[in-house]
Amino acid sequence: MRRARRAFSVLGAAAAMAAAANAQATPRSGFSAARLARIDSAIQRYVDSQQVAGVVALVLKDGAPVYQRAVGWADREAGRRMTPDAVFRIASQSKAITSTAVMMLAEEGRLGIDDAVSRYIPAFAKTRVAVQADSGRAIVPARRAITIRDLLTHTAGISYGVESLVAPLYEAAALGPKAGYGWYTADKNEPICTTIERLATLPFVAQPGERFVYGYNTDILGCVVERVSGKALDVFIRERITAPLKMKDTQFFLPAEQRARLTAVYASASDGRFVRAPDGPRGQGDYVDGPRMSFSGGAGLLSTAADYARFLETIRRGGALDGVRILSPRGAQLMHTNMAGALHGDGLGFGLGFETTDRFGANGFSTEGSYGWGGAYGTFYRVDPTEGLVMVLMQQLMPDATTLKVRFPTLVMQALVEPRRK
Repeated sequence: MRRARRAFSVLGAAAAMAAAANAQATPRSGFSAARLARIDSAIQRYVDSQQVAGVVALVLKDGAPVYQRAVGWADREAGRRMTPDAVFRIASQSKAITSTAVMMLAEEGRLGIDDAVSRYIPAFAKTRVAVQADSGRAIVPARRAITIRDLLTHTAGISYGVESLVAPLYEAAALGPKAGYGWYTADKNEPICTTIERLATLPFVAQPGERFVYGYNTDILGCVVERVSGKALDVFIRERITAPLKMKDTQFFLPAEQRARLTAVYASASDGRFVRAPDGPRGQGDYVDGPRMSFSGGAGLLSTAADYARFLETIRRGGALDGVRILSPRGAQLMHTNMAGALHGDGLGFGLGFETTDRFGANGFSTEGSYGWGGAYGTFYRVDPTEGLVMVLMQQLMPDATTLKVRFPTLVMQALVEPRRK
C-alpha cells in the first residue's frame, strides 16, 4: 500500500493510473480480491451486451488505487479502445470544483456564504417566481434575496428551465430547451456572465429556500467567481485548483491536438443498446471546436478518472494533497455537511457542493457521512471518509438508461469485507 500510495503521489495521477492498470486489493486494504473481481464481471457484461461502449473505473483506498479498469471502446467507430487516461465530459461533476472555488474566496474574506448574489450580480436584485394560476402562469416577486448558500445547496428555486410552466420563456432567451437538455452552454459565443445576467430576467420555479431545485445554480456561482476574483473562471480554476493539484487533464475545452483522447458520446436506444449520439448540444458537443467562450461552472469541464479522483482525494484529506492546500479542513468539511436539511430527500442532504448521505441505508450501501454526485453523461463519484474511499466511474452515455452507475458503488462496497465502521 505504501508503494502504491507513493506512486500515485509522486508519479502523478495519469502515470499512477497506468502503473496501476491491474490494481487489486492487498491483504491490508480490507478488500477481497475475489469480490473486487465482481466489478470486472459486471462492467464487462454491460460492455458485452452493448449497453455501454466503454468505461473507466477507479477506486482509491487512503489515496492508493485498489481497483482500476479501462474496458470497451473510447470511440467504437474510430476503432479507439478505452484507456485509463481517456478524457470525459463530466457535466455536473464540474459543480464540485466551482463550489470549491467559491469556498476558497470565502476563506479569503472576499465573499460571504450568506451574501446576497445581487451583491456581485446586480441583475439578481429583484428576482421573480413563476407559479401555476387559474389563468395558466402567474409571475410573482421572490419573497427574499437569493444567497450564495442557496446556490451552493440548490435551494434557490432555480431550475434548468425545461418545465412546461417556464420553458417557452427560457427558450426565447436561448436557455432551457434551447440549451440541449437545459444545462449546455459550450456553443455560446458569449461570456458566462452575459448568459447569467439574461437568466436573472427570467422567472424561477420556486421561492428561495423552499425546496431543492436542480438547475443553473452553479453556473451563477461561476459568474460570481469571475466578478469577485477579476479572472475568467477557466483561469481561476486552472491557477488555483487544477494546476496546483497537478490535474493537467481537467479543463473546459480540449486542445485540438488532444482530440483523439476525447471519448465519444453514445445514447441508450429503445432496444437497450447504445448508439452514437449526434453532434451538437444533445450529443458530442463543442468541446474541441466552437467559440470556446462560455465557461459553465455547472456543467462545462472535461476530466479524466485520475484527475477527478485526485480532486476528491484533496477534499477527503481536508483540503490538501501532496503539500498543496486549497481549502482549510473546516472549509472542506462544510462542503460535505448537509446544509439543506430534509429538502433533498429522506436520509440524504446537500452540503456546500456535494450530496450527502446522512443515514446508513438511505443511499444503497453508502456509509453515513459519504458524499458525491454525478454527471449527465453517466459519470459518477462517491467519497467515503470513514473508509478512506474515493470511487470514480467514467462513461459517456446520454441519455443513460443503464443501471451501471447505480450498481457500481454497491459493487465496490460489497468487496470491502473488513470495514473500519462496525
